[in-house]
Amino acid sequence: MALNFVHKLSNQINIKRNNFNRLTHIRSRSPLAFKTSAVFACYLLTACNTETAVREQQVDPVLVEYPVIMLQRSHENIDNNIAAPIFDISDPTRFNGGAELWFKQNAFADTLAENISHALFATDGAESAADESPHPIIDIRDLSLADDGQSFLVSIRAPEIEGVDEDEQPSWNIWRFDLATKSFSRIIADDTTAELADDLMASYLPDGRIIFASTRQKLSRAILLDEGKPQYTALDEFRDDPTFNIHIMDGDGSNIKQLTFNLSHDFYPLILQNGKVLYSRLDAMGGNHGINLYSMNPDGTDNQLVFGWHSHNEELNGQLTNLNYIGTKQLPDGQVYLLAQNNDETLTNRQPISINITDFIDNRQTIADSNITGSAIADIEFTSYQFNFSDQINPDGRLSSLFALPDESQRYLISWDLCRVIVEEQIRSCGQLTDEQLASPDIKLAPALYELWLLDNANNTQQLVATPESNTFFTEALVMQATSTPKTFIADRVAGNELDFELYQAQAGALHIRSVYDFDGQDVTITNATPNGINDIKDPTKVTAAQRPVRYLRIVRGVPMPPDEVRDIANTDFGRSSNQLMREIIGYTPVQPDGSVKVKVPANTPFAISMLDANGQRIGGRHQQWMSVRPGETLNCIGCHTASSTAPHGRYDAQPQSINSGATGGSAFANTKPSLIAEQGQTMAEVVETHLGLPELSSDLVYQDIWTDEALSELNPDERHEYQALTTLVPNGSSCFNQWNAYCRIQINYEEHIQPLWQTPRLVVDEQTQELIADNTCIACHNRVDGDALAMVPAGQLELLNSPSSDQAAHMTSYRELFFNDVELEEIEGVLVDRLVELLDENGDVVYQTDADGELILDEDGNPIPVMTTVPVNSILRTGGAAASSRFFEVMANPTHQGMLTSAELKLISEWLDIGAQYYNTPFYTQE
Repeated sequence: MALNFVHKLSNQINIKRNNFNRLTHIRSRSPLAFKTSAVFACYLLTACNTETAVREQQVDPVLVEYPVIMLQRSHENIDNNIAAPIFDISDPTRFNGGAELWFKQNAFADTLAENISHALFATDGAESAADESPHPIIDIRDLSLADDGQSFLVSIRAPEIEGVDEDEQPSWNIWRFDLATKSFSRIIADDTTAELADDLMASYLPDGRIIFASTRQKLSRAILLDEGKPQYTALDEFRDDPTFNIHIMDGDGSNIKQLTFNLSHDFYPLILQNGKVLYSRLDAMGGNHGINLYSMNPDGTDNQLVFGWHSHNEELNGQLTNLNYIGTKQLPDGQVYLLAQNNDETLTNRQPISINITDFIDNRQTIADSNITGSAIADIEFTSYQFNFSDQINPDGRLSSLFALPDESQRYLISWDLCRVIVEEQIRSCGQLTDEQLASPDIKLAPALYELWLLDNANNTQQLVATPESNTFFTEALVMQATSTPKTFIADRVAGNELDFELYQAQAGALHIRSVYDFDGQDVTITNATPNGINDIKDPTKVTAAQRPVRYLRIVRGVPMPPDEVRDIANTDFGRSSNQLMREIIGYTPVQPDGSVKVKVPANTPFAISMLDANGQRIGGRHQQWMSVRPGETLNCIGCHTASSTAPHGRYDAQPQSINSGATGGSAFANTKPSLIAEQGQTMAEVVETHLGLPELSSDLVYQDIWTDEALSELNPDERHEYQALTTLVPNGSSCFNQWNAYCRIQINYEEHIQPLWQTPRLVVDEQTQELIADNTCIACHNRVDGDALAMVPAGQLELLNSPSSDQAAHMTSYRELFFNDVELEEIEGVLVDRLVELLDENGDVVYQTDADGELILDEDGNPIPVMTTVPVNSILRTGGAAASSRFFEVMANPTHQGMLTSAELKLISEWLDIGAQYYNTPFYTQE
């Protein structure tokens, strides 16, 4: 075998020596080359004057002591570009068969490489790398080196099974390669457990545990049962693929725990040198907000946005690029970097960029109180090369992968396609041509050949490590060398110490907002009437409760979407818009006079918040990020931000100082009840917790004045907007709040809870004679027939019937009438027909019918015939929320409708509109 290879190699070298100008590279059966080939390659490049490609090649005195691992992958050359396997960020589990792992004892180009993955899943007769028998086609990705350099983790998927559905194909599993034994072992040994989900992107924690991305949703599935739902693996918010979340497990695959709870993908966890976990999150609440960087502790606490919300359309290589922050790594000097790629995911050339997440929250937005200028994103500086992802000719060649040696030597193991072009059907080095020649439209890139090189940035030298097999290239590589910068260990927080024990036991946490009036560090309550802002707003002698702009906080939970095999959800189930998917209300709590809130919230549950006015209607836009807390944890927020704001938010250390400095210790707030003594810096919400206990969420809007000192000013009246005041069916789950637990949810469905409002009898009867004065039942007027069953035009051109709609049978007529534009009706001889009027042009003149030649068509009296058209009727409700549906509430407040709906009914309609006006807010409504 070895002799045969030597003969093949010698023949190839002789061919090269006879074809200097073709500048082709040795391609062999395995990604190895002998020292003679390395020297010859260097000679060829030097002879071709390629000093813009390779400046100098010297043997590295250190790297040769450490094994090199190379991930080689099949490809096709199309138009002189490598058509790479597609790594779709929206489909992380995609199978790209044809990957192999190769092992070299050191980085000498003449060291024989050994295929260490061929034996995986091998059938009888193909049990070793040396076997000529066909080997199973598998997929491999995500190499991650242990700090001691003695092992690495890797994601592997077994061969596809012919003739079975995708959900029956093998799962991605995490494997460990041990250098001492040169063997692989699957981390989760049990086949059944391993195949329950896809596990990817693993890394070691300093204590030997493993953090990884997985579709296991281990705790999320259990919470579904506690919420009264069937257990299933939820899809992402685009309803395309099972959702990945970050999990952690012991080194032997046991004790698996879920750490993050996003409704779309959380993946690519990276353990930073400071011990924190940096990971990528697909923010998709209400639309695609891109993949951003988040961080947390290894136990899932302190989870927050770090970078990227407003930094997706950035200019790289002189063109706008859609950046998604995935696959981050850290250099030994602490820089965080990633390999940016062209929007064409089939191309392999990448641009290494560093991201300053220490001083920036967005590319041009620093954290608060920073004196740094410039931008966060920068090219990684190589001494002699400038790589990019452009599809144009780059004299420095193309880079596909980069591994920084963990020893602070500024050396990189790179998959590098040296710049070569086709000139008159000859392959030539770019260094042989002038810039003008390279710019010629007749010059084309030669077929890509990604070799593995060691680039020494400090000494400006390069060393060829390996050349791939034909029709393959290197997509990842690493050197099995111990790190010189070990990571800090962050211990898990302990209940009763760093975590509140009672909250931990209740599977709950706490949310503390210092002031909802703090918008990006600005006090939005400063007006002529309240020149001192929240200092006036929180003073009961200056501002009454009714005058405060924000009165309540609503917390909303997104409903995890089941896969089709569990429940195939029709688009009509979402109603007018699927933008918000389905939502449940976790509960309500009042906002304190200074705008502060502190309340108990369910742990391990993605939630969003809304600020409400006195009527329970959302103020401003919807929150766009899912937040969560771990059991016993308190999530601290300084304030709020507008949707378009680029100011630092979502990251605690990035925000300016709060406008709410809190109390002066040892006394009550000014002009408030003297018994409510505050500690230094406490918000009013924290004082409430100190004296009355941490509030629990309510299903109702309930306000009681606890702050006013009656000796100084009049007590504000109590307010109650309660579901129990409804005469119709109360929303599902509201009774749970009689004794709150972490799994209480409020669910509103149109057919169950909104339509009955239109049908509830609303009779006005004379108290003395019991004579019917008026029938204010909604469908009495908003109907096609009157009390005598005769045709009539619905009041306000609005039908509120529960019959199936003629436009969409899955919806009631009333729902379509409320949310979809329609046309006016009129009654003609006992029949309702569309009302027609003369069509007018832009000048207000009547438009007349014409024939094909443009001549007027005349009636029997010789008069032109006007074009008739229907009269549009705009919908009265909007899925954007109650505030966007102001016309409806204005009608309900006018003299003809005032008092017809109760405050509890209006509150129900408002909250349902605010969460998206879905037809159903459960995927299982029609199965119940």
